[in-house]
Amino acid sequence: MRVTILAIGRVRSGPERDLLDDYLDRATASGRALGLGPVAEREAEAPGGADSEAEKILAQIPKGATCILMDERGESQPTRQLASRIARLRDDGVRDLCFIIGGADGHGAAIRDAAVQGRWAKLAFGPQTWPHRLARVMLAEQIYRAISILAGSPYHRD
Repeated sequence: MRVTILAIGRVRSGPERDLLDDYLDRATASGRALGLGPVAEREAEAPGGADSEAEKILAQIPKGATCILMDERGESQPTRQLASRIARLRDDGVRDLCFIIGGADGHGAAIRDAAVQGRWAKLAFGPQTWPHRLARVMLAEQIYRAISILAGSPYHRD
């Protein structure tokens, strides 16, 4: 199962880019034997606000993909639960899993409508507001951590 982070904006060179690339590489390497990967990121820029951004993101979602919307009003869940969700989706034959991070103004109407129609899950990092570059790194780390749990790696400690 391919795993993709679809996000608005660019993470340019610097510490966030280095961390993001490191976690994506780790997740891809660890997930290969588990039928997970590659784990990748796609960026989109769309001047014009949340609605324009939503159209750019929707155009990048592979047909038939399962999506998880990163949303401050979403469910906060332990990493082990995320790992179980990823494994269940893989075992159910899902070919593409996309995590979607909106822009500074949140998700546009088209994304919100698609989320309702597709019954997409909504996931939150908690009630705090995080800078988008850090949220992307945090998500990549959580995906890597979930994969390491599935692989039986000692990376995650309860």
